[in-house]
Amino acid sequence: MTDTLHPATTTATDQLPQVHLPRNDGMELDLDWVASVQANTSAIERRAATLPGRRSVKKTHQAAWLAKAITLIDLTTLSGDDTAGRVRRLCAKARQPVRADLLDALGLPPITTGAVCVYHDMIDVAVEALQGTNIPVAAVSTGFPAGLSPFELRVKEIEMSVAAGAKEIDIVISRRHALTGNWKALYEEMRAFRSACGEAHVKAILATGELGTLRNVAKASLVCMMAGADFIKTSTGKESVNATLPVSLTMIRAIRAFEARTGYKVGYKPAGGISKAKDSLVYLSLMKEELGNRWLQPDLFRFGASSLLGDIERQLEHHVTGAYSAGYRHGMG
Repeated sequence: MTDTLHPATTTATDQLPQVHLPRNDGMELDLDWVASVQANTSAIERRAATLPGRRSVKKTHQAAWLAKAITLIDLTTLSGDDTAGRVRRLCAKARQPVRADLLDALGLPPITTGAVCVYHDMIDVAVEALQGTNIPVAAVSTGFPAGLSPFELRVKEIEMSVAAGAKEIDIVISRRHALTGNWKALYEEMRAFRSACGEAHVKAILATGELGTLRNVAKASLVCMMAGADFIKTSTGKESVNATLPVSLTMIRAIRAFEARTGYKVGYKPAGGISKAKDSLVYLSLMKEELGNRWLQPDLFRFGASSLLGDIERQLEHHVTGAYSAGYRHGMG
């Protein structure tokens, strides 16, 4: 991982997978394929453990990779005390995630985050605040985070979020389907959610910390892709265990297997607990090694995060000035 990236060469539609790539239309549920899925937990954990120490980028290369990471962030606020003012401030940060003087010193043009992610009630505020930009609004839906509201309400929530202007919908699956091996029920649920999204692209949140085993994670990943998910996502950020490298490796390899079988490229979004700039570099190296450079663009990879941006901006300031600023100088909202 030594090549310099150019994070600011995105266009107005780079975020949307259906624009540049054939959208994942899904396929018929193949229970034989699902049954054959295995996950060698010890091997996966050994491979994941080597990642933080195996790849190192320094100086200008590191700055370029960190700037790239910013363009892949779904800048998120999902708190019970969210207000319109907080969302507007978050959107302002998404529009200009790094101070202009730092970008000038780094020789970079203006960049933005990949999206802004909010609850349904804040979609109209975010859409208004992001007018004139290419930044899509993502909304969490389907009874987030537990996914236990009545099915009809979950579908209606998706439809309402799309009508309100959300271009991306982050849905949560019913974990019980994966825990009981009811893959047909999970497939049909995901198909209904995908249909309700219409042209908006859909990220399927697996809540991997509640699925029990990496084999369940691999099977749930595959079933959601069979049902037409544009992205698969690790977590809501509300579970006790969120994104981890073994889970990410498991899901990424499911994406690779699905592309090999169907030709469809599906995106990946780790979320929850990714707060340090060095963590983003590990995830970028994982994507590059396992799936290739094409998965280092916002239409196929996102970080679900908020505090991550502050630490990346702090590291970029250190690169320019040689000094670390206080963390409070890089607030999100």
